Amino acid sequence: MQGPRLLAGARVCPPRLSADSGDFCDSNLCLNGGTCLVRQDSVPFYCLCPDGFTGLICNETDKGLCSSNPCQHDGICQVIDSQRGDVFTHYICECPPGYVGIHCEIRCSRPLGMEGGAITDAQISASSVYVAFLGIQRWGPELARLHLKGIVNAWTASNYDKKPWIQVNLQRTMQVTGVVTQGASRAGVAEFVKTFKVAYSLDGRRFQFIQDAERSGDKVFVGNLDNNSLKVNLFNAPLEVQYVRLYPQSCHRGCTLRFELLGCELNGCSEPLGLKDRIIPDKQITASSYYKTFGLRAFGWFPHYGRLDNQGKINAWTAQSNNASEWLQVDLGSQKQVTGIITQGARDFGHIQYVASYKVAYSNNSRDWTEYRDRGNADSKIFRGNSDNNSHRKNLFETSFLARYVRILPVAWHNRITLRLELLGC
Repeated sequence: MQGPRLLAGARVCPPRLSADSGDFCDSNLCLNGGTCLVRQDSVPFYCLCPDGFTGLICNETDKGLCSSNPCQHDGICQVIDSQRGDVFTHYICECPPGYVGIHCEIRCSRPLGMEGGAITDAQISASSVYVAFLGIQRWGPELARLHLKGIVNAWTASNYDKKPWIQVNLQRTMQVTGVVTQGASRAGVAEFVKTFKVAYSLDGRRFQFIQDAERSGDKVFVGNLDNNSLKVNLFNAPLEVQYVRLYPQSCHRGCTLRFELLGCELNGCSEPLGLKDRIIPDKQITASSYYKTFGLRAFGWFPHYGRLDNQGKINAWTAQSNNASEWLQVDLGSQKQVTGIITQGARDFGHIQYVASYKVAYSNNSRDWTEYRDRGNADSKIFRGNSDNNSHRKNLFETSFLARYVRILPVAWHNRITLRLELLGC
């Protein structure tokens, strides 16, 4: 019997016969150029298949890592042809607009705070402002909030501004995935932005425009057709930015705009945890006490009323007394990563009521509580709360925490301790 032969860099043996210094067998057992290796168990051999083939004898076409499409929400899987040792995922998911994450698993198209008020007036600026009626009406950038009501309820650029823009400073790097625009009516006449561009920046000085699909120039977005309907534009790729500018390109009568930015926090873990949408049931929202108007339970400001944007004449939680021992507690049902909070006040018979500052405590058993502290600080953090009855105030935790129970501990308040809220996390 002939001994092993060296052929094209591989040693070839008769079937089921191992070479003295290798495990190669007759390569003819494997198809499509596969390499046959001898096994010592009940299976006499196995095949090492070349790229593009699989199966017992390399007789099947390998459809690749994307064959089962690991991407969610209709994301498109693309194989990466990389031999780098630091590349551990050999495919990427091209996410549809409004989604981010390795597998497009994170919905990133939440309102960022123009309409709700989490974005403050001081964070909104513009190249110019239209002033009417001898300076009485000022159509300032702080009014450019989606669905804002009133006679003067939007931003309008000056008639002399040839390159108008309006800017939002998000105060931290966030993922921005789209914009919703709306016009307004001025002196009974519809005004709106018909087309616009979007520019972005990390430092507020160096801006660049979103490019069109061919990257041949700045993308021009289609805006509104009237003064009141909404136009949603989602970006093809999320922007990781702090500053966003909208540049009107063509307008109907005046460049008048109300808008909202869409996106999410940079880590993606900033979803509402279920207060506003009532995923958290009423019985899981408790408090130290609650106030009863006229002393009647029928007019009670119960803990489960303390949901963000809750509507009605009695639409929030109010404590029985105004002292620092009061608290509102949320049972999330299971441990969650909590990354932030949005608070809101309310109105009682015309009286504006809100929590102006507060602390946050958390627990996993509802008995042992830890008050939130920023990293490196010995004292509990006091968060800035609301300054009116309706605007949203958003606070993010520098260090997120894992907990089932969360308590809000009022520190200062206006009129009565009154609160509506949402917790953020994942």
